[in-house]
Amino acid sequence: MVIGILKESGAEKRVAMLPGEVAVTKKLGVDIIVENGAGDKAWASDADYIAAGASLASRVDLISKSSFLLCVNPPLEEKADSFSEGQVICSVVNPVDNSKWLENARVRGLTVLALDLIPRTTRAQSMDILSSMATVAGYKAVLTAASSLPKFFPMFMSASGTIKPSKVLILGAGVAGLQAIAIARKLGAVVEVFDVRSAVREEVKSLGGKFIEVEGAKEDSSAGGYAVEQTEEFRKKQQELIQKKAIAADVVIATAQIPGKKAPVLILGDTVRSMRPGSIIVDLAASSGGNCELTENNKTISVNGITIVGKSDFASEMPSDASKMFGSNVINLLKIMIGKDGSLQLNLQDDIINGTTAIHNREYVSQRVKQMLGIK
Repeated sequence: MVIGILKESGAEKRVAMLPGEVAVTKKLGVDIIVENGAGDKAWASDADYIAAGASLASRVDLISKSSFLLCVNPPLEEKADSFSEGQVICSVVNPVDNSKWLENARVRGLTVLALDLIPRTTRAQSMDILSSMATVAGYKAVLTAASSLPKFFPMFMSASGTIKPSKVLILGAGVAGLQAIAIARKLGAVVEVFDVRSAVREEVKSLGGKFIEVEGAKEDSSAGGYAVEQTEEFRKKQQELIQKKAIAADVVIATAQIPGKKAPVLILGDTVRSMRPGSIIVDLAASSGGNCELTENNKTISVNGITIVGKSDFASEMPSDASKMFGSNVINLLKIMIGKDGSLQLNLQDDIINGTTAIHNREYVSQRVKQMLGIK
C-alpha cells in the first residue's frame, strides 16, 4: 500500500505526519509519499521526510500514485474526479459541515475514514485524535486568556499589598476543559467548572477546580462520553447560574459542544454586557456556533470592554506537537488496519474500523454519520 500525505491548505499549520511518525509507519510495510512542502509550517523540511524514508511528489502525482491519502482536513478544494474509485481518504471530516463533499466522495466510490468518528472507548483511546487536539486547545486557550487579561492569574503578596487571584469559569469538562482547569490552576487562578455530566465531578475536583452543578441534567450513557441536549426547564436553570458565575469571573473558557449539532448557547449577550470590563471569553466552540451568543468564529471582538476570542483551531497554532500527537494517533489506527504484507484490511466487523468508516463501497457505514445526516 502507498500512503500519500497531503499538504494542508489555508491557514492550517499542522501536517498529518511528521518525519518521526513516517519512519514508524514505514515499519508497517508501506510506502509513503509526501507532498512537496507538506511539513513546512510544522517545522519539518522535505529533507527530513526523505531521511525518514519517504519520497516527495507534487500534489497531482501524489494523488495519482497513492491508494491511501492522509490529511488533517479533507481535501475540499479537489474535485471528486481527481480521485480514483476505491481510493481511501483519511482525515478529520466534520460530516455535518462537509456533507456535500462526503456525498460526492460516496458517488465517486471513495472510502472515507473520519478520524473525528473514532469511538471513545478504552481500546480506541490511543487513536482518539479529538482528545489529543482538545488537549492542545485547552492549554492554548488559558495561555491566550492569561496573556490578554489586565490582571495576574495568581495571588501576589508584596510590599504594595495583596493581589487577589483571577477567577476562571470553565464551561464544559471534556478533554479541553480538563486541560484548561489544569493549566489555570498551575497559573494560580481560582477555577470553577460547569458541566451537565455529573460523572466528571471527581476529575474536576482532582485538578483543583470547583464543580458547579445544576440539578436535573439529562445524561445518556450511549452518548460515548459526550454531553446531550437538555430540557427547556434545565436550560433556564443553567442560564441563571452561568450568568451569575460569568459576571463574577475574570476569564471564561467555553468548550461545551454536542457532536453533529450547534453548540449550546450558555452565555447570553446581556451576560457579556454585565461582566467587568477587561474580562476575557475564549470560545472554543466558535466553529459550531459558539457557547457565547456574541461569538464570531475566527475573530476577536470587544463588547463593552469584554474581549471575546472565537477560535476553534488552537491546535494549528502549536503545529509541531499537535502534528506529532495527530500522527501518533493515526499510527495506532493503522496498526489495526494494515496486514503483515502491508496491505489495507478494512474489517468492518471491528467496532473501531466500523465506527471510523464514514463511507465504503458507495454506502454510508458509520452509524454516527447516518444519525448526523439523517440517513436511515
